[in-house]
Amino acid sequence: MISTLARRLGFGDAVVIGLGAMLGAGVFVVWGPAAAAAGTGGALMLALLIAAVVAACNATGSARLAARYPESGGTYVYGREQLGAFTGFLAGWAFVIGKTASCAAMALTIGYYLWPGYARPVAVAAVVVLTLINIRGVTKTAAATRVLVAITLLVLVTAVGVGLWGGGVAEAGAAGPAGPFEAAGLLFFAFAGYARIATLGEEVRDPERTIPRAVPVALGVVLAVYLAVALVCLSVLGMPALARSTAPLADVVAAAGVPGLVPVVRIGAGIAVCGVLLSLLAGVGRTILAMARRSDLPSRLSAVHARYATPWLAELAVAVVIIGVVLAADVRGAIGFSSVAVLTYYAITNAAAWSLGGPKHLRAVAALGLIGCIVLAMTLPEPTVLAGAGMLALGVLAYAVARRKG
Repeated sequence: MISTLARRLGFGDAVVIGLGAMLGAGVFVVWGPAAAAAGTGGALMLALLIAAVVAACNATGSARLAARYPESGGTYVYGREQLGAFTGFLAGWAFVIGKTASCAAMALTIGYYLWPGYARPVAVAAVVVLTLINIRGVTKTAAATRVLVAITLLVLVTAVGVGLWGGGVAEAGAAGPAGPFEAAGLLFFAFAGYARIATLGEEVRDPERTIPRAVPVALGVVLAVYLAVALVCLSVLGMPALARSTAPLADVVAAAGVPGLVPVVRIGAGIAVCGVLLSLLAGVGRTILAMARRSDLPSRLSAVHARYATPWLAELAVAVVIIGVVLAADVRGAIGFSSVAVLTYYAITNAAAWSLGGPKHLRAVAALGLIGCIVLAMTLPEPTVLAGAGMLALGVLAYAVARRKG
């Protein structure tokens, strides 16, 4: 019986998969909430750089751990192996609740771009359809990711090009008092996905060499794209209008006086975000499967479909929760909650990477990443911090009760 995955992915494939995971995660929606938090254009740009630095630290730690533990599960596995079973559980739980909120934010983004007046029903429909696709075992391969990345880049280039060509310079203004760290915590959502490269250790050729090279390249490309998008959004819309926007790239094209391209941007963005949501749903479902197999979540959730060989009960459970969040929350709340949980996940990643030892500069990167995650998480909007802390505490309580019964 074959128990290992084939090493078929090269350097280019790893970079493209990282781009696919990051470019669709928040670039189409995060600018509005981040602008509202940043308050000024300067604070927004500073926040973007802070988020990139923290993401780079996290990605470095993820790459080191993936080389040591080349198996599925990410920091759920790294935490268990390096820091103990409870820490691994906390990382897995933070990933599940954080990425579930990310799924809700992505679903709402699809709705706001494809049919703004009926964003929530469209979001629910997207969750249902993509969950059914996942249950049937359809996965996003490297080839499919190339197509989605191409669509995403085409939409971004179109919006940026139109903004530069036809957009005027918006009047200067502020959306509120400057808050670069809160904005950085929200913008971190747009970088989430770089660890997808690190978790491919079992499928990448020469992972010890390929993964450390692919991660900074993908992050560098994404940062350059985000800087261009941020500058165009600021120059065309201005901070007050950007802070109110739920579909900023479509608003940029409209403000630049090219209304005929607005539907193209909306549809292209919707397709790109659908690809990200499909991938997120698969990742959350499989993390739940791994946790259920170790009794860190109800064992019933480890059920695998007899025909499609997919974790169908885990997928359905995730879909139900996502739909509930879509109906009850807004995009900014979903992004903020997701960032709190995902920053917790990466704080554990950095702690595990620090525990590996090794060269002093790598331990310093892990320490900086750990501190950065904690600072960004604590400076997010208070309601989302409290909600995230509450859900993490609920998971800890459930873990303690399960262990006592066991």
